[in-house]
Amino acid sequence: MPLSRLCMQVRIRRVRECKELKVESYFRSQLSTLNSQLLMKRPSFLPVLIGTGFGSGFSPFAPGTAGALLASIIWIALYFLLPFTALLWTTAALVVLFTFAGIWAANKLESCWGEDPSRVVVDEMVGVWIPLLAVPDNDRWYWYVIAAFALFRIFDIVKPLGVRKMENFKGGVGVMMDDV
Repeated sequence: MPLSRLCMQVRIRRVRECKELKVESYFRSQLSTLNSQLLMKRPSFLPVLIGTGFGSGFSPFAPGTAGALLASIIWIALYFLLPFTALLWTTAALVVLFTFAGIWAANKLESCWGEDPSRVVVDEMVGVWIPLLAVPDNDRWYWYVIAAFALFRIFDIVKPLGVRKMENFKGGVGVMMDDV
């Protein structure tokens, strides 16, 4: 066998071995990533239920908007179920209860999902309920609900007047306070 042909076969073998090593290295890295995901701490059910706004935070498109929309729908349902004075007291109770529950849930979920995860939308829910405390008891209440939802989402995205500084608080307080 001529020397040039032998050199060519050796080169081809080296290229094949190199490609095999690259493929093997790729699969090893993928397996390592998969193992780390499987070993990642899974959060318990209650913080997930509260933090994700009863699951609305799992929306693949605009989870914050989904959480705010769910909060508005809950408020509208309560409007039809409760007398108006009871609705205002219930809304105030929801704001207080879910603010503290949201801080607790966000603290639990940050250790599993990272800092200020987008799936945590309980802050958006509380943020929509606060302006709904000002809805008057008249036949045009629905315009106030629409305005509260739309203006909250705009202010949540823009974060005017230094609201973004509230995100500097650590843990669940930082998650909740930039929207409350």
